[in-house]
Amino acid sequence: MNPLLIPRSAASFLAAALMLAAPLGNAVHAADTWPDGRMITWVVPFPPGGTTDVLGRTIAQRLGQSLNTQVIVENKAGATGTIGAAQVARAAPDGYTLLGTSIGPQTIAPHLMKLSYDPIGGFAPVVTIGTIPHLLVVGKNQPFQNVPHLLEAAKSKPGTVAFASGGLGTVLQMQAELLGQQTGARFLHVPYKGDTPALQDTLGGQVQFMFAPVTAALPHVTAGNLRALATTSAQRLSALPDIPTMTELGMKDFVVEQWQGVFAPAGTPPAIVARLNRDIAAALKTPEITELAGKLGVTLVGAAPEELGARQKADSDKWAKVIRDGDIKAE
Repeated sequence: MNPLLIPRSAASFLAAALMLAAPLGNAVHAADTWPDGRMITWVVPFPPGGTTDVLGRTIAQRLGQSLNTQVIVENKAGATGTIGAAQVARAAPDGYTLLGTSIGPQTIAPHLMKLSYDPIGGFAPVVTIGTIPHLLVVGKNQPFQNVPHLLEAAKSKPGTVAFASGGLGTVLQMQAELLGQQTGARFLHVPYKGDTPALQDTLGGQVQFMFAPVTAALPHVTAGNLRALATTSAQRLSALPDIPTMTELGMKDFVVEQWQGVFAPAGTPPAIVARLNRDIAAALKTPEITELAGKLGVTLVGAAPEELGARQKADSDKWAKVIRDGDIKAE
């Protein structure tokens, strides 16, 4: 059509449509060429050396190989993981900034502190790396032989049976709070600066019990220095076939797994999210990462982004209720 014959109103509409379509076209093109040799930053919101960091570094290296680019890991610790999460939430949604994190900053911390970002709406879920169940353990010199025995002692003398956790607002604390709320038992919470010192004092008898990651607790259980009373996994653990699950003991909604997941900023193009999901899931099947996960006690998952999103929402709702019902505050 001769442009001189296009009505003025139609020409204005066409110009506006072309202006709106330009950013979309640019985004599609960017997704097609991504990562185009540019460096990707994988933010770990915890100090170096932990499970999230060690596993994340190995996956990041493998991801860089598959994408033919460099993926660097940046530790941005503080405020129970929320400082690093905030950094990623504020980043450009272009696929060059990722968050490799765990359950706490994304589902528990948001209900205990004011955040500068939306822990759910501010991110695009990418992939669930894996899960770690927990064990309810007591020191070898504690008198408790099973969970009912522990609960009986806590009910007879409220506030005297102490449990350790890796700190306020951790999933280790939340599990003991959930146990108390479901059974009417009142425990004394003793928070530590990390899981390791909490486990050491449980071993030493300074506190009566704790929920510990199976990775950290299992060697001590095997050596006879800790007694496992229950597991938070959906089924009994093959390494401890005689230890019942919390569900078997009558606890409701007590399948608790400390998951590891990868997120991108909200608005990251779906094509980039899909590529990241595919490449990370493939990395999880390599012998190197499978062996490392086994040593860390992580059950690898590698599911679709929607699975991680659903997992995060369900856990966020669960812990929000525990925090609300227990009137738990971040001190």
